[in-house]
Amino acid sequence: MKKLVDQLYDALIIGGGAAGMLAAGTAASNGLCVCLLEKKERLGRKLLITGKGRCNLTNNCDIQTFIASVPSNGRFLYSAATHFPPQDTIRFFEELGVPTKVERGNRVFPQSDKSSDIVDALTKFVKRNGAELVTGEAKRLLLKEDTVHGVQLSDGAEIAAKNVIVCCGGASYPATGSTGDGYRLAKQAGHTVTPLRPSLVPLVVSGSECGDMMGLSLKNVSITVMDTKKKKTIYTDFGEMLFTHFGVSGPIILSASAHMRDMEPGRYHIFIDLKPALSIEQLDARLQRDFAQNQNRDFCNSLSALLPRKMIPVMVSKSGIPPERKCNQITKEMRRAFAGLLKSYELQVSAFRPIEEAIVTSGGVKVSEINPKTMQSKLVKGLYFAGEVIDVDAYTGGFNLQIAFSTGRLAADSIINKGEANE
Repeated sequence: MKKLVDQLYDALIIGGGAAGMLAAGTAASNGLCVCLLEKKERLGRKLLITGKGRCNLTNNCDIQTFIASVPSNGRFLYSAATHFPPQDTIRFFEELGVPTKVERGNRVFPQSDKSSDIVDALTKFVKRNGAELVTGEAKRLLLKEDTVHGVQLSDGAEIAAKNVIVCCGGASYPATGSTGDGYRLAKQAGHTVTPLRPSLVPLVVSGSECGDMMGLSLKNVSITVMDTKKKKTIYTDFGEMLFTHFGVSGPIILSASAHMRDMEPGRYHIFIDLKPALSIEQLDARLQRDFAQNQNRDFCNSLSALLPRKMIPVMVSKSGIPPERKCNQITKEMRRAFAGLLKSYELQVSAFRPIEEAIVTSGGVKVSEINPKTMQSKLVKGLYFAGEVIDVDAYTGGFNLQIAFSTGRLAADSIINKGEANE
């Protein structure tokens, strides 16, 4: 095998995303000889598209809130989050010349609303501190006697390193380079990879109603998600959602998907409260006034002040009230049933959209096989994991990027501290 360079690196970081760039820059800034391996020509491809191109880089919350926002193995992240909490992430980017702002739900964005500013700052951080950038795809780890010694690339070249951090993302958004390489490398090292599924992903809904409302965005609605198998409510939220040709999407839907752990057609039902600011009695009184003002109009033509245009035909059909029924002929029972529909419009979820459309991957390298205080493998010396490749995933709101930053920083600092202890 040919050597890529006659260099033995202190740290080889596989993956030039959020975790990888922070880890590479951190290790290099402390005097380590560092190589950052990325298979795409540009670093931070997935970062560029996060937050609709605005980059929700963290959440300005305390450690307890952060842990509670990670439904998959949140406690595993306690050491990492304590080592590099959200406030350190904000300070880090401010010091790199990227001013930030806090929006609803403590979501943190660059003031410019440009994800490219975050990517550019991280890229400069890596280069300024002297990490060497190599474009290539990791084929397999170089292992000997339960110790990692580097990586072999797909073209046969090898990179020798005392320590390797695997942080090449999950299996979502494959066009950005996240094609599951980290899981393959982890398995080669003997690690267990828990079943992968999409998280923070749009949902497919039974029937044609959503398609009829395609493109309609609802703001200030609340949802309740029911698990019919366990007969209990698993999630409630308030905010914005979107109807699509296949079902539903938008912030509160993506967050809801993270709670649907074992998808089965029809298992999960979403109940939408279209008028959460009104009690059922207040809504009924509103309908009485609207119908009185439109007493000689058809029912289907009386709802423009109450509902978006695209939604009216669907809700009229669901109500069972004949569209041509005059408003002054609508009975109290009909009216109250319609109010109930507006307060609890039901959708039956049939599937997740494909993992390629997910914001993050749920599942990954089993956390019991990773030391939470260092991010080092318990199976292979010198092998570390960071970011989405680990079996941790969070809700929307900047938590997933914070996972990447916290674990990337902890892995790098663990290697730095190990080197200092050996001196």
